[in-house]
Amino acid sequence: MSYLLRLVVPDRPGALGAVATALGTAGIDIVSLDVLERGNGIAVDDVVVDLPGDRLPDSLITVAQAVEGVQVESLRPFAGPLDTHRELDLLDALSRGGHAPAALLTEELPRVFHSGWSVILDDAAQPAPLVEEAVLAASEAAPDFTGLTLPWLPLSGPRLLPSDESWLPERWQEMAIEMMAVPYGIGRAVVLGRSGGPAFRRSELLRLAHLVGIASTVAQLPPT
Repeated sequence: MSYLLRLVVPDRPGALGAVATALGTAGIDIVSLDVLERGNGIAVDDVVVDLPGDRLPDSLITVAQAVEGVQVESLRPFAGPLDTHRELDLLDALSRGGHAPAALLTEELPRVFHSGWSVILDDAAQPAPLVEEAVLAASEAAPDFTGLTLPWLPLSGPRLLPSDESWLPERWQEMAIEMMAVPYGIGRAVVLGRSGGPAFRRSELLRLAHLVGIASTVAQLPPT
């Protein structure tokens, strides 16, 4: 089974190699690696691994944290497809046309960001309880935003929405739903979320804002 490890690693030569060696020695295969952040002496990495069927998931934490200075920020099952060109594939699909841009974004963004779901909201009437028509597109696993009052809309810029904010419904807080939101054109917002963490980092937020900005432009071009 595949798992997604978020690691906080000392930003020094050989540190990530030591983690890879430790995992390999334990019979755990690394199948993808994304570097999320570097700075202040640390690096934050998302690592997808294949765990042998006779090993418990907790063993991943034990093996990784046996390397000096390494901390496991989160561990969760990973069932999405792996693709090292995820952003390019999304932009290519938008440029070819044939799909509603909003529907394509909500379908593909969770795969790009290793998250659970995505929605696109019309923020023109905010702040007020969200009506059903304001949900312009939603991925299959997205929670229902209808009836919620979202004090952070309309968006003036990219925003992290951690699971402890007071506006969140109690059920969402119990599920530890982490979100981030960015403007999508005029009067719309893309929201990306996942349950159980880890919290989105600023580097992920800026990456989402950059990608959605490009996607908004590409979607308006004549189909290739």
